[in-house]
Formats: sequence, C-alpha cells, structure tokens
Amino acid sequence: MTQGDPGPQPDGMCVDPPRVAWRRQMREQVLAAAAELASVRGWDRVRVADLAERAEVSRPSIYKEFGDRAGIARALVRRETDHFLRGVAEALERPGHDVATCLVGAVFHALNESVDNPLISAVLRAARHGTDGLLPFLASRPDPIFDSARSLLEAWLTDRDPTEGAWRTADAADVAVRLTLSHMLLPADDSEPVPERITQAVLAVLTPIG
Repeated sequence: MTQGDPGPQPDGMCVDPPRVAWRRQMREQVLAAAAELASVRGWDRVRVADLAERAEVSRPSIYKEFGDRAGIARALVRRETDHFLRGVAEALERPGHDVATCLVGAVFHALNESVDNPLISAVLRAARHGTDGLLPFLASRPDPIFDSARSLLEAWLTDRDPTEGAWRTADAADVAVRLTLSHMLLPADDSEPVPERITQAVLAVLTPIG
C-alpha cells in the first residue's frame, strides 16, 4: 500500500483523496459563512476577509477556489438554488397525492422558504426596498431560480400527464413559477389562500383549449 492510499474500501464506497475532501469541506465552510453573513449584513457588506475569518481558511485559498468575490456570489446562489429546488421537488413527489395537492404543497414550501430561509428572506427584503449585491446573480440569464424551477415543474407535470402530451405543461409551469415568485417578492395578506389560488390558475392553464 503506497503512502496516502486509503487502502481497500467496502464495496460500493468511494473515498475522496484527502486534498479533494479538504477542498470540498473548505468550499462548503466558505459558502456557509457567506450565507450567514449575507443574511445579516447584506452581500454588499461582506468582505472576503470576513469569510476567511468566519470559515477559518486563508484568503488565498478562497481566491484560488472561487476566483473572485463574484465567483463566491455565483456559487452561493447556486448552493441556495439547489437547496430551494430540492425542497420543491420533495413537495411535488409526495406519494399517493394528486397533482393539485402536490402543487399546493410545493407552492406552500416555496412561500415558506421566502420567510424561513434567512438568506432568501434578506435578499427579498432588499429587493423590496432597493437592491442587494446578490440580485444581479439571481436575475442573470439563464436565471438560476426561474429557469431551473420552471424546468423542474414542467418535467414533473409531463410525467404526471394522463393525456399523454395534451397537457400544456410548459405554459402551466411558467405560470406557476411566475405567480409564486411574484408572491415571494410581494406577499399577499395572510388570510389569502395563496397556494390554492396559484394551483387553481395552474390547473386552468393545463387544460387543453377546445
């Protein structure tokens, strides 16, 4: 066995080399620190030096991994988008539930994230009152949230289509995402059944014309 070789591993297990494992851990530490600090201060007031101190890594290591501060922002947006969409996908895939019930659950999850997720909440508050340094990365093209969410929902609706292609899945997915993001940016009165209303609109669009 050569030096640094982790040796035989149980079947089905793959162990990263130490440097790869360290890099992955360092990257996650930096992004976790970025999310925490940005949710409190706003991204504009987060310095690379702050991230290095909070994540307990060197600034050169951060620059080597992310390139520059904009690279950190892009990686942070991707990280939060992936987390957000995993939750939406889990809500859509509730076993034994019909399309309407799953859609209500997915919209409910998305709206809750806009309040419960500190970073998403902070960015949305900034968007309502001006701007924030992360907004250009959230609104870039291709839009990491809008386009990914629309693709996810369209694929899910297509899979659930009992009419084998007659459902207007692309249009319905577009409506669902636009309405949900609109309510995330401009919340409605708490008494309004927003998930149910959005679901009704989506189901109406799904129905073939004529």
